[in-house]
Amino acid sequence: MERENELVGAVGLSVMTIRPGDTSLAIGIGDLPIVASSYFVNLMESASVAAISEFLEAGETTRLLRIELDAIEAVGIGTEIRATAKCSAVNGRELIFECDIYDGERHIAHALMKRAAVERVTFLARTAAQSFTSAKPLN
Repeated sequence: MERENELVGAVGLSVMTIRPGDTSLAIGIGDLPIVASSYFVNLMESASVAAISEFLEAGETTRLLRIELDAIEAVGIGTEIRATAKCSAVNGRELIFECDIYDGERHIAHALMKRAAVERVTFLARTAAQSFTSAKPLN
């Protein structure tokens, strides 16, 4: 990662409008027509990637290691929500983000997220090799 000392404090933003297919009811994890919490994670990940994209070296990306999510409020179809992610710490190749989601001024969710910086080609090759060695023969 370039300019690691500049990563702390970097902020990213991501926005989405809740569609009928984004609800817990639609994806089968409940019977309420409110946004599924997995979309909170997606939105926060998008904001964290936006926060640090200019600091990554060519061929480098990040992946999620851990997230601690507090879903504070629920939102329904048609609501536009926005996520912010602020890089609060860097420990070698690990980055910590403080993430929040809002509907206007209403605080919807908060999370602490840990991501790891990885070299894309090496990571994909290692993942493919692991998948290959654990694959079961088709009979």
